Amino acid sequence: MHGADLIPMKSGLRHRLAEKMAGEITLSDSPGRALKKWRLSFEIPQTDLAVRLEVSPSVISDYESGRRKSPGTAVVGKIVDAILSMDEARGGRHIERFGRMLFAELDDEVIHDLHEFAAPVPLRRFAELVDADLITGSLDQTLFGYTVVNSLNAILQLSSDEFSRIYGWSTERALIFAGVSNGKSPMVAIRVTAFKPRCVVLQGLGPEDVHPMVPRLAERDRITLLTTRAELDPLVTSLRATEW
Repeated sequence: MHGADLIPMKSGLRHRLAEKMAGEITLSDSPGRALKKWRLSFEIPQTDLAVRLEVSPSVISDYESGRRKSPGTAVVGKIVDAILSMDEARGGRHIERFGRMLFAELDDEVIHDLHEFAAPVPLRRFAELVDADLITGSLDQTLFGYTVVNSLNAILQLSSDEFSRIYGWSTERALIFAGVSNGKSPMVAIRVTAFKPRCVVLQGLGPEDVHPMVPRLAERDRITLLTTRAELDPLVTSLRATEW
């Protein structure tokens, strides 16, 4: 009886997620970039998606780069269905994570701000905007969003599963941890969770304040690590005022 009750719930979640993904791709000013964001968010290589859709990998590449005319709604639907089916075949980890984002309210004591970009933003530009110092990693990457997190509240209040909520709709983002003393606690928390952000920004610190272990943890997970001395409220105000 319980198993039968679970099927409609999972089916409904999949349907809502498929609608969100397809709608975002179809309505985006850059459908190819939106498609790439979702493919990367589900950790699916271009070649694997192409095999599933029975097309050449160059077709997926051309859609994502804009070299090929944007796919129509029918094609977008097939691509979204393929992405979701592939995730289900691997246990549905990403579907469950995005499902929590669909149904859960974010606690403003944990999340100060969360934003998704309509198009990828160069990490170098983002670092300049928040007046950041590079500790380790590469700035030659792109972001699909950012989250400003109250470090202490996130660590104290969120379970390891709930911690994934701070990633919004894409792990290809910057996590800005506010209220940190040396950066060790948030990096350890990230280390023991399944999902890793593109970038971590330690707010309120200079390079000299960072614990020696922190850069090593970031390098192990291939995370670009930044610090910024910017105060929290002006930082959030500046991020919200930026046209992404």
